[in-house]
Amino acid sequence: QEGSVQAEERSVNSAAFRRNIKHVWDDPGFQYEYFNAVLINEVDEVGNSVELGGEFILQPNDHFNNLSVNLSLSVVQVPTNMYNKDSAIVNGVYWSEALNKVFVDNFERDPSLIWQYYGSAKGFFRQYPGIKWKPDEHGVIAFDCRNRKWYIQAATSPKNVLILVDVSGSMKGLRLTIARQTVSSILDTLGDDDFFNIIAYNEELHYVEPCLNGTLVQADVTNKDHFREHLNKLFAKGIGMLDIALTEAFNLLGDFNETGRGSECSQAIMLVTDGAVDTYDAIFAKYNWPERKVRIFPYLIGRESAFADNLKWMACANKGYFTQISTLADVQENVMEYLHVLSRPKVIDREHDTVWTEAYIDSTLDDGRGTVLMTTVAMPVFSTKNETRNRGILLGVVGTDVPVSELLKIIPKYKLGIHGYAFAITNNGYILTHPDLRPIVSITPAPFRCL
Repeated sequence: QEGSVQAEERSVNSAAFRRNIKHVWDDPGFQYEYFNAVLINEVDEVGNSVELGGEFILQPNDHFNNLSVNLSLSVVQVPTNMYNKDSAIVNGVYWSEALNKVFVDNFERDPSLIWQYYGSAKGFFRQYPGIKWKPDEHGVIAFDCRNRKWYIQAATSPKNVLILVDVSGSMKGLRLTIARQTVSSILDTLGDDDFFNIIAYNEELHYVEPCLNGTLVQADVTNKDHFREHLNKLFAKGIGMLDIALTEAFNLLGDFNETGRGSECSQAIMLVTDGAVDTYDAIFAKYNWPERKVRIFPYLIGRESAFADNLKWMACANKGYFTQISTLADVQENVMEYLHVLSRPKVIDREHDTVWTEAYIDSTLDDGRGTVLMTTVAMPVFSTKNETRNRGILLGVVGTDVPVSELLKIIPKYKLGIHGYAFAITNNGYILTHPDLRPIVSITPAPFRCL
């Protein structure tokens, strides 16, 4: 829908926002009070507003299914596993305040708009109109905008990913548990435009799903959930032969790419291990140099760093990124780092591509006549600072929701004839709109909505 795309372009290109992007503050001691989506209108034992809370006027609005919202201000949500006063968060929240005026202006220009938002690469999520978020029964909000399809599709190019998991004897116990969680978090960052497979290795290679030996599969929800179930069947024993695993990975990616299937864009090998006894430069020289078409992303599991240098060398020599994950709490944030690397080509080339997601259900806007189907239009936001322009720094993604019913309004029905109808599908074959589309869903209450 043209109005929604224009709204995103106004968000990215507004003078105030671009001025703030160009001068991104990174003062580690900077403090700033903002409206935290969970803490607004909360008070302490003596009746005073809690820190990052404060009085935030909320009024029911028909356009938002009588939800109590604030049409003048946005709110900021920070995942529970992140410190909401971290300097990187606070600085990002401060310079993104310029979006408030843009969001309000967009809504005034096009009253059919629903939610507008900015998802930061640092993890915070700015949402307009402002609305109060409620944690689950455990006091947790697991929502992380960087795991959502609209963010992933806008932030990175389509990619072919092969995940190698070390299941040698040294990976027993907590290390294997962390490795499983790391792989699961990597799967969270893959979208429908991506293709993947998982290989466990010790003295032998073990495809996590034996039926998919030697190929890659689309990273849709069904496939990712299927592979997650198989992760629990991994157990550690024997000696890790990384050379065999790397050889298999390069051959698989090369063969798959030659078929013309898959993403045909970025290629990556994710290496989840507790160490490497060699740099395996002979393998990289044979399969990956000098073009370096496949990036290597090693994840060192555990607190020991005896083999860290070898893994760091692999990453640097193959245009990747090294990360060490010591505890389960470290997993999600560290896994996200690879997205910044894969987004660099888009950032450097200034590719402000507009992406549309497939239809999904917004449970918060159920109008009593059934669930509301939505799609999201999103666009990446890059740093425009002169000193960082060539480094390709992704700041985040702006997005807005569009009801599928609004898309139907722009269809020229008079051209279809009395027995004709229009339908739309995404590039991945998902139905966006069709007269007979009747989604069967089981809605689970969410703090905000189903994204």
